[in-house]
Amino acid sequence: MDKEYGLEYRRYVIAGVAIFIVTVYIIRLFTLQIMSDDYKKNADSNAFLKKVEFPARGVISDRNGKLLVYNQNAYDIMVVMNEEKGRLDTTEFCNSLGITKEFFIKRMEEIKDRNKNPGYSRFTQQLFMSQLSEKEFSVFQEKIYRFPGFYVQRRSVRQYTMPYAAHVLGDVAEVAEPDIEEDSYYQPGDYIGKMGVEKSYEKQLRGEKGVQIMLRDAHGRIQGSYMNGKFDRRPVPGKDLTLSLDIKLQALGERLLEGKIGSIVAIEPSTGEVLCMVSSPTYDPRTVTGRKRGKMHAMLSRNPWKPLLNRSIMGMYPPGSTFKTTQGLTFLTEGIIGPGTSFPCHHGFYCRGLHVGCHGHASPISLVPAIGTSCNGYFCWGLYYMLGNRKKYKNVQEGMNTWRDYMVSMGFGYKLGIDLSGEKRGLIPNAQYYDKAYRGSWNALTVISIAIGQGEVLLTPLQIANLGATIANRGYFYTPHVVKKVKGEQLEAKFREKHYTKASRRAYEYIVAGMRRAVTGETCRAADRADYEVCGKTGTAQNHGQDHSIFMGFAPMNNPKIAIAVYVENGGFGADYGVPIGALMMEQYIKGKLSPESEKRATDFQRRRISYGAANR
Repeated sequence: MDKEYGLEYRRYVIAGVAIFIVTVYIIRLFTLQIMSDDYKKNADSNAFLKKVEFPARGVISDRNGKLLVYNQNAYDIMVVMNEEKGRLDTTEFCNSLGITKEFFIKRMEEIKDRNKNPGYSRFTQQLFMSQLSEKEFSVFQEKIYRFPGFYVQRRSVRQYTMPYAAHVLGDVAEVAEPDIEEDSYYQPGDYIGKMGVEKSYEKQLRGEKGVQIMLRDAHGRIQGSYMNGKFDRRPVPGKDLTLSLDIKLQALGERLLEGKIGSIVAIEPSTGEVLCMVSSPTYDPRTVTGRKRGKMHAMLSRNPWKPLLNRSIMGMYPPGSTFKTTQGLTFLTEGIIGPGTSFPCHHGFYCRGLHVGCHGHASPISLVPAIGTSCNGYFCWGLYYMLGNRKKYKNVQEGMNTWRDYMVSMGFGYKLGIDLSGEKRGLIPNAQYYDKAYRGSWNALTVISIAIGQGEVLLTPLQIANLGATIANRGYFYTPHVVKKVKGEQLEAKFREKHYTKASRRAYEYIVAGMRRAVTGETCRAADRADYEVCGKTGTAQNHGQDHSIFMGFAPMNNPKIAIAVYVENGGFGADYGVPIGALMMEQYIKGKLSPESEKRATDFQRRRISYGAANR
C-alpha cells in the first residue's frame, strides 16, 4: 500500500514539474512575442534598413527678395550597433574620418549611454558624427564598404549670405532631450531652430521627413528597395519665409551702431512689419554654423557685452522724453488739458518744495510747443492735475489706474506679441504697485517722474518704435512682426488686426503737430528735410553714468512709410546720437540710398566709439 502511494505521489510531482516548466515556457514566449519587440526589431533590422530622408529646410529672404539663409549639403555618419559588433578596423576607420581612436571609443560609449542618448537602440541607426563636408564625405565614401554597421545620411546645414540680422534670423542646432520629449517628430541627432525666426517658425521651416526602406540579405548586404519603394515616403520640403526686413536698412543700422550699445527698430506703420531690428553688440551669423556652432555659441555666451542678447525686444529702458507724447494724448483725451492750456516752466517744475529741472524756453507754454521743446514742467503739471482731480477720480488710486489703462492701450506694460521669442513686457506701474511700495501713502508728487519717462516706467525699443507707428497712424497699431509671408500660408490673423488706443484721433493730431515742430525748429532739427516731412521726438534718459540718447519719429508726416526708435546707451542728449542716426535710417528707406553727404555722416557715426564701463555689461 505504501509502495503504491509513493508511486502515485511521484507521478503527481513529475506532472507538477512538467506543468510548471511548460507554464514558464508559455509565459516566456508570450513575453518575447507579445510584450517585447526586441526580437521583432532584430528580425526587422536583419531584413530591412529604414533610411530617414531629411527635407530641405525652407529658405529665408528679405522683403525685396534678397536671399538671406539657404541650405548646403552635409553628411552624417550613422551606426547600427547590432551590425558593427566589434568587427571594425578601428585604425582605418579613424584615418578615413581624420579622428583619433580615443575620440572613436568615447563617442561609441556616449551613443550607448542611455542617460546621454535616451533614444538608444542597438537595432536602429544612431548618430556617430555630424555635418561632414563634401570633401570629408568623398574620402569616407570610398571606403564605407569596409566598415560594417556604418552608413552615410545626407543632411543640410544652414548658410547665411550676409553678416547681418543675426538676432532676427537665429540659428539651428542639434536637438536636446526636452525637444525630443516635447515633440515626437524629433530623434537624437536631428536639428531644430534655437533662436530668432528659425525657432518661432520651426514647424513651417522644417518640412516633413521621408523614409526609404531597403531590403537586405542574410549577410546584411543591401539588395535594393523593398517592394520597389511601395512603402517609401518622400520628404516634404520646408516652407520658405519672406521677412519684412529691408536688409540694406538693417546693414546701415548695424554700421551706425558699431562700437555702441543699443538698438534701432523701424516699423512700417500701415502693416506693423518690422523693417529693421538692430541690436548692438551683434555677431556674424555665418560664424555660428555647422560643427563649429557649439564652440562659437559658447564663446558668444561668455562675452561680457552679451552679443547674443536681442536688446530690441529684451532690453528694458526708461523711454525718457519720447514718453511725453503719451502723456499729452492722455491728458487731452481725459480733458485734463486743452490744446491751449498753458503751464509755467521757469527752468523746471516747482511744487511744494519739489523741483524737476528743465532747459530754458518760453514760459508759460502750451501743448504743441511743449512737445517741440520737450518741456519737463508742462507734463509734470499735467500729471499733477490728473492724479489730483477729485471731480473726475474719487482718489489718487483711481486716477493712477486710469492713467495705466491708457498706457496699456498704447502697447506698454505687456508683450506686444512679436513673432520672436524672448520679448520682455517692460513696466508700467499701477496704483497697487505704489500702494505696496509706499504703504498706501503717496500722491502725484511721489510719482511725478513717470510723466517724463523716468522713474518706474520701462519700455523696450520695440515698444518705443511701435509708439511712433501708432502716432503715425493717428491712434492704432498692428502687432509688429518680422515675417511678411510664409509660402503657401496666410499671415496670422493677429498680425492683421488693428489695435486702437484709448486716446482720441483729435489728440493725436496735436501730438503730430508737436513732433513736426520739434523737427522744424526745436530738438530734432538735424532730421529736417526739404523733400519729405519728418516728425520726431528726442529723449534723454537719466542714467547712473552718461545719459542714454533716444529718438522716436516717423516720415513722411501725412503718408507715413517708416516709424523708428533709436536707443544708444550712454549716448548723451537725444540730439547727439538718436536724431542723426534716425534721420539717416529714414533717408535710406524712403530714398533707397544715402546721398553722398549723408554717406559721409554715416561713416563718421560708424567710426565713433562710446566708452563703457563694467556696469553696462
